[in-house]
Amino acid sequence: MIKSMTGFGKAVGEVNLKKINVEIKSLNSKQADISVRMPSFYKEKELPLRSLINQQLVRGKIEFNLYVELQNEQKGLTLNKELFKKYFDDFKDLEGELNQSLTKDITELIAKLPDVLKADKEELEEKEWIEIQKVIEKAINQIDQFRIAEGKALEKELLARIANISSLLKKVDKFDENRIENIKKRIDNHLKNIVGEEQINKDRFEQELIFYIEKLDVSEEKLRLSTHLDYFVETINTQQSEGKKMGFIGQEMGREINTLGSKANNAEMQKIVVQMKDELEKIKEQVLNVL
Repeated sequence: MIKSMTGFGKAVGEVNLKKINVEIKSLNSKQADISVRMPSFYKEKELPLRSLINQQLVRGKIEFNLYVELQNEQKGLTLNKELFKKYFDDFKDLEGELNQSLTKDITELIAKLPDVLKADKEELEEKEWIEIQKVIEKAINQIDQFRIAEGKALEKELLARIANISSLLKKVDKFDENRIENIKKRIDNHLKNIVGEEQINKDRFEQELIFYIEKLDVSEEKLRLSTHLDYFVETINTQQSEGKKMGFIGQEMGREINTLGSKANNAEMQKIVVQMKDELEKIKEQVLNVL
């Protein structure tokens, strides 16, 4: 099973007369690159929150947003006048620049912005955070399900590309059967035309020919490439999503395909190698999105 690094999750809950909105989205990244936005009142929980996200989502460019809307019944709040005035002036300036009214009630909009209304209590109650964490975990579970669904599409695409390379590898066998014999005949004919058949040292010719043919033999490359293809499919079917490992296997596949091309000495085989490279590049592009 593989998972995509691309995903989105959202969850809403109500805690202590506060509406809690949590949104998480992720894109592909080599490491866990986590950005967190939430009201300063909850900042003391940022480190354990990052740890939770890292543990559950593992890798990706992850954006976490926690928004809090205070309900009408919320009591014990203090207005941050300086921040309110700043937001108000910014909105008025923007209205002037656009030459139109943004909203009929700017004050209501500003009141919902982070840290404009602050709770009188200075310390976060652990019970409140536990409830908020439940909302966060719902959002994480949703993005995880999104990643699994995206992973299924990736898996289908990757398996199709692997099957294409495997099919192309079988075509190589067709041309490889007669390739060596054709090379022998070509070298023999060239030599006869240059020095004459009577001048050829048959024993020396056979020794040099064997040495040259051995350099063109692609049996090991075909075997290793076939093994890498099988290992790639095996990795897809494991319980864990192994994007990095799949990337490494792809590199090894590339080495064998390149060597196959350099040894081919046959126009039809080199055409097949080009097709293999094209399929492999598409695989590498998709693997970048795998967790």
